[in-house]
Amino acid sequence: MSAAGSFTLILRDIKLSHSVFALPFAGLGLLIGTRGEVPPTLLLIKVLAALVLARSAAMGFNRLVDRHFDATNPRTQQRALPAGAVSASQMAVFTAACALGFIAVAGTLGQLCLLLAVPVLLVLFGYSLTKRFTMWAHLFVGLALALAPPAAYLAARGGHVAGDVVAVLWLAFAVLCWVAGFDVIYACQDIEHDRREGLRSLPARLGVGPALLLARLLHGGMLLALVQTVRTAGLGTPSWIGVGLVAALLVVEHGLVAGGNLRRANAAFFTVNGVVGVLFGLLMGADLLWP
Repeated sequence: MSAAGSFTLILRDIKLSHSVFALPFAGLGLLIGTRGEVPPTLLLIKVLAALVLARSAAMGFNRLVDRHFDATNPRTQQRALPAGAVSASQMAVFTAACALGFIAVAGTLGQLCLLLAVPVLLVLFGYSLTKRFTMWAHLFVGLALALAPPAAYLAARGGHVAGDVVAVLWLAFAVLCWVAGFDVIYACQDIEHDRREGLRSLPARLGVGPALLLARLLHGGMLLALVQTVRTAGLGTPSWIGVGLVAALLVVEHGLVAGGNLRRANAAFFTVNGVVGVLFGLLMGADLLWP
């Protein structure tokens, strides 16, 4: 297969479109950083490039280190590496190129962003390994995406932090709880595989019922953090409407998997959470731009 064909397969395999989960919250961190001003086009392009490159590097690393587990899981056997569509060396080159690209872009955003680029990559790479030794791996997945709002804020400020960073940190905590919660729901599909392979996900350790309860608690934590975000940022009606809509969508999400019915887990994971990020991002973003 040609290099272009392999590249296309890798992009499809890492699900580039799922950048939508972090993108709206990174945009909000950026807008807080610009104090509600429209970001310069070049800054916007750099932040978007950094986000996509960092996520692509993390997903490439995930596919590499998990390829043997993916091969034994019926849900993931058709991924590019276990299916033999691309080689491990091709995925490694892609991952390294994205990581280096991320560091290069970070370097154009200021000295602090450059200094933090490698630690950020270590977090993004590290979460792929956590399920091997802790059932709280889902929190590390949440942390990986939660870095997006403060990173975008620092990009806008050139590393200079002010009091409004508190709202950004609350937003980051909301993302951590949100992502960890829906990752727990998604992991419920792999209970038997994870137990067989010795992987320590929360559902594998506790069972579906307790895991779904913890997911609800995490999403409750997300809502409380969003309330604090809106309060500390001094925002108005559009943002409060956004919090209300997120609450309603989370109720729908948990309704889809109520009673441990996982047949609609993909709808709960992909569709509902995609709408959560976009809707809240649009409403709070409008509030920041036109208070």
